[in-house]
Amino acid sequence: MNSKGFFNYMSPNSQSSLYRNGKVLTRRNLEGTDSEWVGVNYEKYEVTVNDAREAVSATLEQQGFQLVENDIEGLNIDFFDNEAVLHTYYPLCADVVKDAVNARAVYAFDHNIRSAAGKKSKKMITGGQQVQGPAHAVHGDYTLTSAPDRLRQLAKPPGKNDTIRSLMEEGASLLPPGDTEQILNGGRFGIINLWRSIVPEPVEVNPLALCDASKVDPADLVVFEIHYADRIGENYFAKYNPNHNWWFYPKMNRSEALLIKQWDSKGGLARTKGEQSDADFPDSPSTFSFHSAFKEPSTPDDAPDRWSMEVRCIVLF
Repeated sequence: MNSKGFFNYMSPNSQSSLYRNGKVLTRRNLEGTDSEWVGVNYEKYEVTVNDAREAVSATLEQQGFQLVENDIEGLNIDFFDNEAVLHTYYPLCADVVKDAVNARAVYAFDHNIRSAAGKKSKKMITGGQQVQGPAHAVHGDYTLTSAPDRLRQLAKPPGKNDTIRSLMEEGASLLPPGDTEQILNGGRFGIINLWRSIVPEPVEVNPLALCDASKVDPADLVVFEIHYADRIGENYFAKYNPNHNWWFYPKMNRSEALLIKQWDSKGGLARTKGEQSDADFPDSPSTFSFHSAFKEPSTPDDAPDRWSMEVRCIVLF
């Protein structure tokens, strides 16, 4: 069942950028709330969103996303308790990702819960942040700068905004400090999100759409800076490109996990520092997939709200 949706792209007048320039940014507090938006100017574009269930199976290596079966019904995880998620769900996510990509090591390090109703009611996660709304903007979670920076940060003791700080002993780091520079100089690392519904009902409201990574062009990219209390993160927002090829998995249920590539240091775009796109290297892995929530026109008015969680994992090959 193919669909259509209106997607928020950056204005065509926005300056394309691969690196931080202070022109497009927000400030994020310890509860995960953004304020003081600067330079963010969206325009809506209607695009076709293809039914990924009816297509050839997408893979992380090529399209930058992959659906896997992962039944969690018997685990009784309280997704609204931060400590329960860190101690029970993080190891499960790391194992799922490791099996999917055949990595030597995978570590879960961050997560968000998203729901329009949860954001409106300002629902808090016990011991964690406020529930966030679905992200209705075309974006990728990391950049040429922020992906290697995140790798380096995870080899240091956690900062104020780091979800994993309660897991770590004083002065300890998630990654062995000696590994990072070797990985950055000729090794391979990635960042992969595991996204799923955390309620029994299938996802109908604000489903997640994914862009084929091979269609991402460096000219599409606009750096979006996220100013935290102790560091600056970066995403890539996107300018509209008619070559973007969009997909979604209708009515995802809680026993399915969607793996989304946020960065791969061996991708063509990553290796050439944005001088070329992944399409120029068909035999290489993809770098990252744009993604966005969208309003699916056939969604019933009485459909239950989406409650989803994404867990970010650092992947070492």
